[in-house]
Amino acid sequence: MAEQTEQRNESMQRLEGSVERVIYTNEENGYTICDLASSEGGEIVTVVGIMPMIGAGDHLCVYGQWTHNPKYGRQFSVSEYERVMPADTASILRYLASRAIKGIGPKMAQRIVEEFGEDSFDVIENHPEWLASIKGISMKTALAASESFREQAGIRSAMMFFRDYFGATTTVKIYKRWGAHAVDIAKKNPYRLCNEIDGIGFERADTMAQKLGFEGDHPERLMSGVLYVLAQNAMQNGHVCYPRETLISTAATLLGAEIDRIETAVLMLLRNGSLFTVRHGETEMIYDAASYHAEKYIAEKMLLLDAQCASVDLRDIDAFIEGEEVKLGMRYASLQKKAISDALRYGVMILTGGPGTGKTTVVRALLHIFDSMGYDIALAAPTGRAAKRLSEATSNEAKTIHRLLEMTYGEGEKATFLRNENDLLDEQIIIVDEASMIDNALMCALLKAIKPGARLILIGDADQLPSVGAGNVLRDLIASERFATVRLDEIFRQAQKSLIVTNAHLVNRGEMPNLSVKDNDFFFLRRPTDRDIALTVADLCANRLPKTYGEMARQGIQVITPSRKGEAGTESLNVLLQKTLNPPAHTKREYRFRDRVFREGDRVMQTRNNYDLLWNRNSDDKVGNGIFNGDIGRIEEIDASEKEMTILFDDRRVIYDFSDLEDLEHAYAVTVHKSQGSEYPIVILPMCSAASMLLSRNLLYTAVTRAQTMVILVGREEIVSQMVANDRQTGRYTGLASWLAGEKS
Repeated sequence: MAEQTEQRNESMQRLEGSVERVIYTNEENGYTICDLASSEGGEIVTVVGIMPMIGAGDHLCVYGQWTHNPKYGRQFSVSEYERVMPADTASILRYLASRAIKGIGPKMAQRIVEEFGEDSFDVIENHPEWLASIKGISMKTALAASESFREQAGIRSAMMFFRDYFGATTTVKIYKRWGAHAVDIAKKNPYRLCNEIDGIGFERADTMAQKLGFEGDHPERLMSGVLYVLAQNAMQNGHVCYPRETLISTAATLLGAEIDRIETAVLMLLRNGSLFTVRHGETEMIYDAASYHAEKYIAEKMLLLDAQCASVDLRDIDAFIEGEEVKLGMRYASLQKKAISDALRYGVMILTGGPGTGKTTVVRALLHIFDSMGYDIALAAPTGRAAKRLSEATSNEAKTIHRLLEMTYGEGEKATFLRNENDLLDEQIIIVDEASMIDNALMCALLKAIKPGARLILIGDADQLPSVGAGNVLRDLIASERFATVRLDEIFRQAQKSLIVTNAHLVNRGEMPNLSVKDNDFFFLRRPTDRDIALTVADLCANRLPKTYGEMARQGIQVITPSRKGEAGTESLNVLLQKTLNPPAHTKREYRFRDRVFREGDRVMQTRNNYDLLWNRNSDDKVGNGIFNGDIGRIEEIDASEKEMTILFDDRRVIYDFSDLEDLEHAYAVTVHKSQGSEYPIVILPMCSAASMLLSRNLLYTAVTRAQTMVILVGREEIVSQMVANDRQTGRYTGLASWLAGEKS
């Protein structure tokens, strides 16, 4: 490890000195700005970087590079640091007088050093009761000072131990999770890191374990490897559970272990409650504990809601529907009437159907009827954009499910909800739109907050892509045939005029869309190569569409691609579109983060739920927390001196610390999966080369239905044909339909 550190430090510059003052520190991630008095000549240098819990008087060795800040001048950007505690009485006094330790100020520091001299630190850490013998120091103050000092010693120890394996930000996460015991826990079982610390994968924990001397067949390694396989399949493929035989063989290959050793590891995990086994049909499935309890709860609570809700008299239902028709001067289609009737008769009703089939009309009718009956109603959707669209369509307030459940965040940045089985929602009617996007974890949280006797109405398009997270909730609920389900399939007259709607339904039926019409809202531009596709997309965004439809068109365009890779994938297109739409200028500040350059004016997307980010809303000065996976915003300001970036997400303004930028990427072009739940005025779809599993019918259908007013396909007709013909959907291992049908054992 020493050799590794030495090799790493050779590529950096080294600076040593004492901290004169701490200018700024972020307690959450340890980002610090301080003045350092260099040991060579006493020059005062501004040092910036992840340096948690340092204080004036600390003696540091820092490693990094000199940089130039436009506002504050020359600075030293720290990649690594070491802290050397002061040893002589003068330095000890200076450190204690800096108030680095809770409860100790300059006067008290003087008394402590006069009494204990160079042993002051040892006394504070190991014999705090001795401090109480000094005038003005109570036992309470002495114990608090000792605890503060040991905490600082713990983070110093953690930074030193983990620096060969992880960055400082990750080390801060580890220390916040385990405190002073962090090093001991990691040494005893480094695999706990990948199971309990967000952002540390199995491979990194495994590398650390090998360096600590753990054998390849160590039981902790094998058990963690099994849990890792389950977690990866949930994250990458949406599986809730996994066939036992497949899990064992996959883990054996990953870990290079014998099958019987993996079987033993699975048995140990089953015995300690980390895994559960359930037979769905003919297959024995393995769940991790959280997934097992969530899916089982969803099934039980859904059946309970359906059974406990009081039905409305059928004669009243007919009267309600007729009253709405008279009031609105319209006639509901037969399936729309059935949907309204079923929502009034049953505790759970599912409404599905494609664009233009009248789902929103049904929702409006239900809102009027339930309101006239005196019920309190909650409207919700999985994403902010979907909730906003639902509000606009119904003229009623709609919230994200997270906001409805009063989400907060707890230890380890895990979402927690204040509304749960101990504090149920007040509303008797819960209507949720875009239900295809709801994964198992969110569905479980929602159901825990719904009181028995309330009605749950789920609305969504079951033919769209499933949720990004694990599960296939909407399809499983429909497949179980346990709940009233209405599929709207009639395209209404006004929607028939739109090629977006009619082509979407053609695609969904496995038929080629009409690509020849030139005067509607769906256009096809043939281009032979991916390079030609990319250049045409850039020209459409920068020139042709704004010229034809005005500058507002530029802000309303979203490029949606099947793949991240390739010349017309998101990675390449975002570079090209940034260069085209937001080129460098002396008036625009920018910041390079790894391989990305973020520039003021850039369109960006959050790629992971971050419950820690605070926002304030322009319209009402309301503040809140949480920016979520898929949220799109625009960079308003970059302040390199403060290491901050201000981003506007719709009307929510958020200040990002530079340490949070790993979860941010450009969003001039996004994948279809990332576009779920959103709608855009103009959608451009590159019909380009991609992996065959990405060129599927439901992916094309989902992409087309993201558009409000215009779709432009750019590329090769054979790609369109291939996507329409490919009805193969990547299966997800879930058990919800089996739980509901009573087929488990």
